[in-house]
Amino acid sequence: MMTKRYSEVWDLEVFFQGGSESPEFASHLQSAQEAISSFKKEVGNWNPNDQVSEGNRLASLVEMFDGAAKKVRQAGAFVSCLQAQDTEDKKAGQLRAAVTELSASLQTALTVFDQKLAGFSTEVWDELLQSGLLNELRFVLTERRERAAERLSEQEESAINALSVDGYHGWGQMYDLLVSSTKINYKEGSLSVGQAANKLSDADRNVRKEIFTEWEKAWGEKEDFYSKTLNHLAGFRLNVYKLRGWEDVLKEPLDINRMQKETLDAMWQVISENKEPFVQFLNRKAKLLGLEKLSWFDLDAPIGTAESKMSYQQGADFIVDNFGQFGKEMADFAKMAFENKWIEAEDRPGKAPGGFHTFFPESSQSRIFMTYSGTPSNVSTLAHELGHGFHTYAMRDLHLLNRNYAMNVAETASTFAEMIVSDASLKNSKSKEEKLSLLEDKIQRSVALLMNIHARFLFETKFYEKRKQGLVNAETLNELMKDAQTEAYGGALEEYHPLFWASKLHFYITGVPFYNFPYTFGYLFSLGIYAMAQEEGQGYEEKYIALLKDSASMTVEELAQKHLNVDLTKRDFWEKAVRMCVEDVEEFLALTE
Repeated sequence: MMTKRYSEVWDLEVFFQGGSESPEFASHLQSAQEAISSFKKEVGNWNPNDQVSEGNRLASLVEMFDGAAKKVRQAGAFVSCLQAQDTEDKKAGQLRAAVTELSASLQTALTVFDQKLAGFSTEVWDELLQSGLLNELRFVLTERRERAAERLSEQEESAINALSVDGYHGWGQMYDLLVSSTKINYKEGSLSVGQAANKLSDADRNVRKEIFTEWEKAWGEKEDFYSKTLNHLAGFRLNVYKLRGWEDVLKEPLDINRMQKETLDAMWQVISENKEPFVQFLNRKAKLLGLEKLSWFDLDAPIGTAESKMSYQQGADFIVDNFGQFGKEMADFAKMAFENKWIEAEDRPGKAPGGFHTFFPESSQSRIFMTYSGTPSNVSTLAHELGHGFHTYAMRDLHLLNRNYAMNVAETASTFAEMIVSDASLKNSKSKEEKLSLLEDKIQRSVALLMNIHARFLFETKFYEKRKQGLVNAETLNELMKDAQTEAYGGALEEYHPLFWASKLHFYITGVPFYNFPYTFGYLFSLGIYAMAQEEGQGYEEKYIALLKDSASMTVEELAQKHLNVDLTKRDFWEKAVRMCVEDVEEFLALTE
């Protein structure tokens, strides 16, 4: 059933009119600064005695933080959208620096706030959390208090935050600048990195090979700039960790993801032991494409000649219809996003690569960014980002502090949404050839999450160990990346992508270190939820929303125990989840005998 035509260009004017030149936005930044200053002043003047009577003051400060944080996040979301829609928007780059300063200023105030939380005795703290808002925020406030106890003094942590603006975050912004000036030469003109990336899934191998050659050349021309940037980001982190007495580089990412090392180890161990079926898949795909072995630029190549492209309108309707098979709330959310121009999908020059979801907390609206060209992979990406949007929508009535879910569970809702759509596509396939094409696209996600992400994790782990000894040059980074890819892909490829460390934004994101393993966790965790949803049918949506609502107020191990009744530190859960991926491969191998 066709609905009204959806726009492929998002609406940002509803937030601030005039884009990066918006007077409204300039005024918003000023009000955000004032809100942070007020919060900082109140926190600075607060000298809590170890008494339960401090509860009212604490609740008041929490509400002040809520107001300031919403303003900063609103600003951050807007600037992210401006930069993504037009990489040539220089003013947006300046605004990013302004928002980074606001974030650092708020973080400094929070550092002081957290240190003061750590000053309460355990007995008084437990009593403080008995009722009202503080009880509602029990988990997250206790987490902040415990983390403060593991950090340096208030003055030292404040100094680190201040220095990070022009140091740590400054290097992250340098990467954005380098990428915006990176163009991929092709035929008569040049492509943005986003446009070029889409061509790596072209049916013509000559096109893929030519694009990849130019792709490697473009990143290679600036490899010294990228390696310097990556080294300084890692160096800043390592120096901070050293000052805090943290020896394991995984301590911070695991803390951020509210996850135990035992869980991470169990997950990677099971994946490492189950690579063979995916190597068989890659070998079979090579055979179907008439090749001895796949190269990196063949990984996303379509197999066969089945034309399964969908227009944006068709893709949108397909997603809404199939979300509806799972539950009404999810379908209604997606329809609202399409109707209200929450999505930027137009295929045009000048856009940033990749896709993302961001949330505007003051407006209670999401925005989704991608470049849509009609492939099954594009439809999956669109569903994936709508899954992120539904996650924030499900939590819309919670306090902001109880909505700060970590990246690993963030990827759960997105992957769950993707699974709904990819399974629906398979069931709706009209021929063996179309089914093969769609099944291959689904398996590609397993390859990406269990092999590509594994390579990123292996690379980053080894890079940080080398970085402890000193600067790591571009040549060594290329070797580390190639070794990591060879191990993660089980030696299945003929040619790898040594400069992946330069072309992948995720290595340069300052907000979250080790921006890799949470994707794999979310993927496999969502498979467990998806299996349960299939068993229970349409009535599961209510339980699913309950799980999403809890996703920012407990550890992932507690979340899994409460809602799935499983122990994530043991192998069983991960073996079942990986088994679901292997079953897709077995079906593909049987169909292509």
